[in-house]
Amino acid sequence: MELLDKIIRLLEDKKAIDLKTMNIKEQSTLADYFIIVSGTSNTHIKALADNVEVELKKENIYPNKIEGYNTEWILMDYGDIVVHIFTEKERQNYNIEELYERNK
Repeated sequence: MELLDKIIRLLEDKKAIDLKTMNIKEQSTLADYFIIVSGTSNTHIKALADNVEVELKKENIYPNKIEGYNTEWILMDYGDIVVHIFTEKERQNYNIEELYERNK
């Protein structure tokens, strides 16, 4: 999927930590894919989100919604793709990877 690959590349460009892509088509009607990454700080996760948003807007690709920009968990909804950007602490706290793996 082209958009999925673009988002992954944009996150990697800004040194996202522990990037994981999850195909959730069979488990959710909300999206087809989750992209889950960590950042080292609130500043880093904002930089990750900003890079995705700015670069995709250059291609006229806009998020349906962005939530949590001033928190430790930023969620970016691009329709079939939902990007979760966490601080490392919050990612461990919510552990959404395990929740989805357990419900397969």
